[in-house]
Amino acid sequence: MTRSHATVAGLTAVAALVAGTGLANAQSNTRATAPSVEKCYGVALAGKNDCAAGPGTTCAGTSVRDYQGNAWKNVPAGTCTSIQTPRGNGSLTPVSR
Repeated sequence: MTRSHATVAGLTAVAALVAGTGLANAQSNTRATAPSVEKCYGVALAGKNDCAAGPGTTCAGTSVRDYQGNAWKNVPAGTCTSIQTPRGNGSLTPVSR
């Protein structure tokens, strides 16, 4: 291997390392800027809940009526209790409806 081949190989390795580091940083920054969510009970439409729809149901998409009090939907953190529905505001805990 000549000196110029070694230099090219070394620069290629450094470039690959820098590119990989940049990609890792970009991925971690994406996760850090993702909005946090909270479980909000009583705001999901029938069959549109994210999970927990009470006895006899399995999980996501199993609520049987709109705004079911024991079914929750993920919403942006800090917004749940301000969500208004025809049956009342969203709740951070299950509600009787």
